[in-house]
Amino acid sequence: MDGISFDLNEGETLALVGESGCGKTTAGRALMRAIPPTDGEVHFTMRDGSRIDAIEATAEQQLDLRQEMQLIFQDPFGSLDPRMTVGRIIAEPMIIHGEAKKEEIRQRVLGLLERVDLGAEHLSRYPHAFSGGQRPRICIARALRLNPSLIIADESVAALDVTIQAQVINLLMDLQAEENISFLFISHDMAVVERIAHRVAVMYAGEIVEIGHRRAVFSSPQHSYTKKLLASVPVADPRQRRIDRAIKTDEVPSVIHPISFKPVHLPFRQVKDNHFVREEL
Repeated sequence: MDGISFDLNEGETLALVGESGCGKTTAGRALMRAIPPTDGEVHFTMRDGSRIDAIEATAEQQLDLRQEMQLIFQDPFGSLDPRMTVGRIIAEPMIIHGEAKKEEIRQRVLGLLERVDLGAEHLSRYPHAFSGGQRPRICIARALRLNPSLIIADESVAALDVTIQAQVINLLMDLQAEENISFLFISHDMAVVERIAHRVAVMYAGEIVEIGHRRAVFSSPQHSYTKKLLASVPVADPRQRRIDRAIKTDEVPSVIHPISFKPVHLPFRQVKDNHFVREEL
């Protein structure tokens, strides 16, 4: 992974999109130091106004960062401890960070469950007792437990059917409006991205090839890979004609085929305000 550089503003959703294996999840986890990056800088502004380089952060600073940067994992069921009740799962970080006294924790957990449309009757249940649409809500409640300012959502709705997807996306958007949370939304589903994102960064072969406001990227894609991504989105209504775009028919250079792949980081050019595309060979 190389050639990754972007800004994420307060209360904004930046979608990081691309095919499986392009480095989206690696980028998200590197931001949180869930995996150690080999190079680069990650600057994060805390709520108190202090600015921390997450790569060089001390152990104490990393603990503070964990409170303000949270991760929603791709597999909701796999990220929930099957031996713990939902109440305990959500309460555990509050206990570890000492954010609340014992008598306050239950009320705070109940409040989080209500915010994600779950109730007190779910406190004593285990993860296996929940449906596929309820488990992402538990993960969202867990991510909200320490009042983060940034949530990295890694394919958080990829495994859901479209109806549940819409409910979870609407929930995330409501929470963002209420709490001014920033989202790094990692996905390969362009239809979902069009709904939730303010800006879009298209990633391919470990680097960002195009970045800009959602409307600019979707209405006027510049990079050949972005055009291929948008052309692959199915149109459910046969009465709606797809916009024909000039798409290169040859294969996009791939790391799987070293002969055709040239690891040369070409410069960006500006298409319009806040819309940039990487030059192609």
